[in-house]
This record gives sequence, C-alpha cells and structure tokens, in this order.
Amino acid sequence: MAGQSVLPNVLTIMSDDQGAWAMGCAGNSEIRTPNLDRLAGQGVRFTNFFCTSPVCSPARASFLTGMIPSQHGIHDWLRSGNVHVDEGVTHLGRDRPIEYLKGLAGFTDVLAANGYTCGFSGKWHLGDSGRPQKGHSYWCTHSLGGASYVDYHVFEDSRELVHKTQYVTDYFTDRALDFLDRHGNAQRPFCLSLHYTAPHSPWTRENHPAELFDSYADCPFESIPNEPPHPWNGWAPSPEQRQQTLQGYFAAVTAMDAAIGRVVQRLEDLSLRENTLIVFLSDNGMNMGHHGICGKGNGTYPLNMYDTSVKIPLIVSCPGRIAQGVVEEGLYSQYDFMPTLLDYLHLSNPGASNLPGRSFAHVLTGRGDDGRDEVVVFDEYGPVRMIRDHEWKHMRRYPDGPDELYQLSKDPGERTNLVDQPRHRHVADDMRQRMEKWFARYVDPSRDGVAQPVRGKGQTRLVDASSEGPPAFAQE
Repeated sequence: MAGQSVLPNVLTIMSDDQGAWAMGCAGNSEIRTPNLDRLAGQGVRFTNFFCTSPVCSPARASFLTGMIPSQHGIHDWLRSGNVHVDEGVTHLGRDRPIEYLKGLAGFTDVLAANGYTCGFSGKWHLGDSGRPQKGHSYWCTHSLGGASYVDYHVFEDSRELVHKTQYVTDYFTDRALDFLDRHGNAQRPFCLSLHYTAPHSPWTRENHPAELFDSYADCPFESIPNEPPHPWNGWAPSPEQRQQTLQGYFAAVTAMDAAIGRVVQRLEDLSLRENTLIVFLSDNGMNMGHHGICGKGNGTYPLNMYDTSVKIPLIVSCPGRIAQGVVEEGLYSQYDFMPTLLDYLHLSNPGASNLPGRSFAHVLTGRGDDGRDEVVVFDEYGPVRMIRDHEWKHMRRYPDGPDELYQLSKDPGERTNLVDQPRHRHVADDMRQRMEKWFARYVDPSRDGVAQPVRGKGQTRLVDASSEGPPAFAQE
C-alpha cells in the first residue's frame, strides 16, 4: 500500500497467567483458541519457551529489557508504586508512583530511537502506570496489575484515571485497533504492545461473557489434573468450586482469543499482515490444579519452579518473512527476546554485552544453527533459582533449601526429587556450579535476589543496596 513502511512492524501480544498447556494447538482439545491455533499454523510455535521469573512484574520487566530480575531489580509482583491515587479513590488504596525501570533501556526504547512509533495498550504493572515510558508515544494502561474484568481504572492516553466497565479484554483491544487505524499506514513503522490481563483471576461468572462462561458448563476438564493439594499450601477446591474456576479461566482464554482474531483481521484489512511481525506469549505459566496448585511460582511457599509455572506459550508469525507451521522444541527464554527482535530487525543492541540472552532469529529465518555451546535456561524468583536443560532440572533455594533435582527425560511431571540421592549428587553439584557461575556473570550485587526476602506477597519499593526505607517485600 502506498506510504506503508518498508521496515517490519511489530505487534507483541502478552497474556497474563496463561500456561503453555492452555491452547488448542498445544494439544488441549478442551479449550477453544481457534485464532491462536491459526496463528501458530502461520508461524513458529515454541514448545520449550520459559519465563524469566514465574510471576508477572519480574517476567514483564525481563521481556522488555532483556535483563534478569537481579539486574533490573523487580523480584515480585508490584504491590506498590503503580499509581498516584487521590484519597477519594478508596478501592485503589493510598499509593505513589515509582518508576521501577528508570535508567534501564527496553527494546521499545531502541525501536523508538530507530524511527518506530511505539504504542502500549493493556497491563503495564512496572510502576508509575500513568506516565508513558520506554519510548511509547501512545499510552493506555491498566492502573494496577489486574482487577475485576468489568470494574477497573485505566489511564487513557493521559495521566487522568478513568473508570471503566466494558469487558477489559475488549476495551484494550479497541484501543489497540484505534492505534492501528491511526498509525498503520504511516511512513514510520510501528511497535504495538497489546498486553491483556486475561486469563488472570477473577474467574467468577460475573466477570466474563455469560455465553462463554456457560459454554464450558459441560466440559469435564480432563485436560487439567485434579490432584491432592500440594503440601506447601496447595489447592483443595470442592468439585463445584473447581468446575466454576476452570469455566472462568477457559472462558477468559477464549474471549482473549476472539479479541486477538479481531486484531489480526484489522491488520489484514489494512494490508499490514505480511509486514507485521506478530509475537504472542504469556508473562508466566500457571497451575490450575497441576501439582495440586492454583497459581504460578507464588502458588506455594516456598516458591516453586515447576514447568507448569515457568513454561509459557510463544508463537511468532509473519507470513512471507518467516517459516509457517513450524514447531520448535529448543530451549529459549524471555531474556532471549530482545536480542532476537533486534537481530531480526537488523538493529544494533547497544547493551548487548551486559545482557544474558542470545538471539534465536535463526529459528525464524531458517539461517541454521546458532552455535550455542550449551542449551540451558535459567530462572529466578527472589532467593529461588533454576537451571534446566532437556535432561535435568535443578532448583536451588538460598540459603538453606529445600532444593530439587528432576530427571526430566524419565520424570517429565517432576514427581521424584533426586537431589538427596547419592548417585545423582554429581549432577546436582555440576548444575549448581554452572548456575552460580552464570548468575555471577550478570547479577547486579545491589539488586541480587538471593539476598531478598521474597515471599510472593508483592514488592513495595525499589531494591538497591544503598536505599533506606521500609522492607521492599511484603511478608504477609
């Protein structure tokens, strides 16, 4: 189309608390995701893609900056610092904004510096939600990290807090469509971030479209394990509670899928589909009964790193530019995304020397092997760290454990902890040494999660060794 940018546009779509198992194309025949399934057929679907931390704010910060939490300093979901709240808005409590990522570059900063128009619609949850950050000129954000789907506040391209009752998934989709209509055929390329709160709780009937909620009323949910409660504060719902919860979760996913279909259709209507790289992923994984847990990494205490908590969906699609119908089984992480995107766009990465990620653009473009000397992913959640390859997985809880070791080739469900078995001690020792060496290379000592009392209850202020003030992490 005349006037359309030659450089590829970028659309990142991020869900909230969606496990890798929660898509039809991932083998779940009970959940309806026709648009995501179609997107996977038109691109590359990754089966072993991992979040950097199994909770929202740290994972989102890592996706944006390419840094691990012990570099950017966000180690838990942000309980405070999201908004400036007038005392009259009592349901939001009393809070003041904190720019948690101040001074740190995100991939959107790089794109904006290279001529991209960057827009954001949806869940930010990285502090100071009312102020455009990281190169974004269009800014429509949820005031908090999540709330009711039909009773919430947003910053609608301004610093003014606006109350909304439209189904939140549809609201942020409409704002994304507005952005596409405004910027889709401009001379400059665009980068649009559409970050949903779905399928995060609440999952009650009144929060979701009745027809979708009721459409799962007869679903047996055989795709979801119904296991005894995990000993570390697990989930023990009644049959009725389990049915209602899963109906709400599945309905939220299907509603989001329909919204994604609207966005893809608008790209096609604007003749932008083949010039727009679409990336779909979640912030972190989710257990909905898996391991007897309802939640992610903070679904238990001690915090957990089960694959169902750390493995997330990733689909990348751009017909005519990357492969279609490919299922990629290699191990990759959110911290690999920034170098991958900039490599794909042929843009320099000014902070590459201090970032842990490696580009996997070769998977998208078919350029061949990247020459990695090891295929390993790492995770952290405060004082809990993980190293995982195709064969083994080791979790270390600093300073005193309990630690875990699983042989994934024989125990993919992570049922038998081998860490105390003498014949496997050398495996745990070797993986721990490799993990500690890797983290030592990238950790900012002033923001090291190992030293932080993270309990999964939320972060309340910046983490810095030189800062003074109240505790940075809620304990209750």
